[in-house]
Amino acid sequence: MSGNIKKVKTTDIELKDRLVAINRVTKVTKGGRTFSFSAIVVVGNEDGIVGWGLGKASEVTSAIAKGVDAAKKNLVKIPINKGTIPHEQIAKFGGANVFLKPASHGTGVKAGGAMRAVLESVGVHDILAKSKGSSNPHNLVKATFNALLEMRDAYTVAQHRGVSLEKVFKG
Repeated sequence: MSGNIKKVKTTDIELKDRLVAINRVTKVTKGGRTFSFSAIVVVGNEDGIVGWGLGKASEVTSAIAKGVDAAKKNLVKIPINKGTIPHEQIAKFGGANVFLKPASHGTGVKAGGAMRAVLESVGVHDILAKSKGSSNPHNLVKATFNALLEMRDAYTVAQHRGVSLEKVFKG
């Protein structure tokens, strides 16, 4: 659903960056092996705004810096409802399948590796998440983003259906 993606500009937002994974990649040439690094980074303000980026460079620090810059360029707004997500969601990217389920207050972030970084950057405090299939951090981050981008809060649903908020909940 490309209709409900809300792009956000970087102006005066306090963003915290989280490093998800660093990968050392090798290019073999006739002169020997050339090592470089790729870093996947998630940035967010822990209040519904989040973005991810991939940086590649010959040094780890510059790869991370490039990743942060890339992440700041594609920030999106995610609806958060009292520290959790509005509804259950399943998403897929490549071999990674993710399942997100809202949880009651005090549950905490029950999620693995790459998903945890994304969910904490968004500002979700209580969630149940399961990663099925591939554990590749790149695909997991993208699958988690796909799931979060498909989230719709009750107000948006009411607007799309052209009904009152009460009718969304009571049917």
